[in-house]
Amino acid sequence: MANPIMAAPVTSLRNWFRRDVERPLEDAVGGRLRLKVVVLLACVLSLDAADEATVGAVAAPLKEALRIGNIQVGYLVTASTAVGIFVTLPFGALADRMHRNRLLVATIAGWSIAMLVGGFSSSYGMLLLSRLALGVAVAAAVPVTASLTGDYFQPHERGRIYSYMLAGELLGVAAGFLLSGNLAALLSWRGAFWVLGAAGLVLAFVIWRKLPEPVRGGSLGLGRSMPVATDQAAGNGGGTARAEPIGATSKSAKNDVEKKVEARHVAAHEVLVLDRDPAALPLWTAVRYILSIRTYRTLVLASALGYFYFAGLRTFAIVFMRERFGLDQALASTLSVGLGLGAIVGALLAGFIADRLIQHEHLVGRVAVAAAAFFTASAAFLPSLLTTSLAFAAPFFFIAAAGLGGANPAVDAARLDVMHSRLWGRAEGVRATLRFALTAIAPPLFGYVADVFGGPPAGAPGGSAPGMDALGLDRAFLIMLVPLAFAGLLLLRAARTYTRDVATAVASEHATERHRRAQHAGPATRG
Repeated sequence: MANPIMAAPVTSLRNWFRRDVERPLEDAVGGRLRLKVVVLLACVLSLDAADEATVGAVAAPLKEALRIGNIQVGYLVTASTAVGIFVTLPFGALADRMHRNRLLVATIAGWSIAMLVGGFSSSYGMLLLSRLALGVAVAAAVPVTASLTGDYFQPHERGRIYSYMLAGELLGVAAGFLLSGNLAALLSWRGAFWVLGAAGLVLAFVIWRKLPEPVRGGSLGLGRSMPVATDQAAGNGGGTARAEPIGATSKSAKNDVEKKVEARHVAAHEVLVLDRDPAALPLWTAVRYILSIRTYRTLVLASALGYFYFAGLRTFAIVFMRERFGLDQALASTLSVGLGLGAIVGALLAGFIADRLIQHEHLVGRVAVAAAAFFTASAAFLPSLLTTSLAFAAPFFFIAAAGLGGANPAVDAARLDVMHSRLWGRAEGVRATLRFALTAIAPPLFGYVADVFGGPPAGAPGGSAPGMDALGLDRAFLIMLVPLAFAGLLLLRAARTYTRDVATAVASEHATERHRRAQHAGPATRG
């Protein structure tokens, strides 16, 4: 029999959560079902982010336990991302043809097992091998998540939706810093790996039970019920839905972005208009087509440069704060959460502003917001890296993190805008390949530059003399601001080509739909 004294506070807490947390979030995203989808996809992104942040959060204990230096710590992050360079594209092709939710469950389970194995590592070599296995799962999840997002939500709202999802990813960064850093301080670095691995297994089970496959095409979106695809539809893009969403547009209806492009009579690139189902294209033919879209190439490079800087910052932020400001492991981990919170604020603001600009006829609003975010981050990092005062540096770090986080939802939504919906998986594979290449390079490169400027090694192999890490790391962070600012310049260039490439994607959707209907009508007519 339940204890009424204990039950009352639990009931009160549940009512408070429902009234003051859950309902406002449902209103923000458009309903309970949509909130469930956003939260689950955000959790997928947050697991990978938490893992990479964990390596940075436990960098100091790892260096002591395994007698390694900054470069070796960087390789631990590189190992998981470098694998993605080779396997993301094949998984992108699978995302365009297979049941995506089953694929996602399998990859998250594999990720979790690799994390648990990493926690049992007895040497640096064993830990490095576990990171390689983990990278395969991460590479699979990236294109699957992007493809699902495009089919769950309509074009005019994707900037805002991506901002909520990326806020979840950045919460993963904050959790990685806070939880893992403090676990390392209280127990050991192994505990941080085990906790994340267990969380991943729970998430895989929840997605398997709660997240059905949506109809492909990107125009249905979510209403108050789920537009669920049959197994045939999930696998090859055909078939029918088992449930029509209430309140969502029909497949023939035009979304707001499409209406605005057509109202301006923007001409498509006729040579790039597809007239057959892209799902049937061979992989390398699809890749060549994807790379022929100028805006997409520019967006992908700019986004990858942003992730390049963020990877270096995420890996060495706590080491830098410990040395520069004289903090212990627990306090540095806790204060580093401010970077994650700043990025969350930036993501939420940028996604909202970008969608509002589109609603007010500024079609290049997403690209412009992302460019402004990169320029803001570059400018704010300068004073924060040139001072030894934590009180002075903290607000600038917060603003810089907001700029880094703010660029992502706008760029992610813009990438879907300029690409045919049946190419989203492979297009994300192309994007992720470059992203993984640059983020794989970033940690060891930041570590190498830091060690070069940090003085001669002392003590452990590859280690720097006490007090020299901060000197080397601030030089590394300053030098790498150059590609970050260049990313902003690239996005200004993309603003000139974006609208026409959106028109081309719209024309391709219409042409392939006419081709599909003609194929279905042909046999019926002959019969």
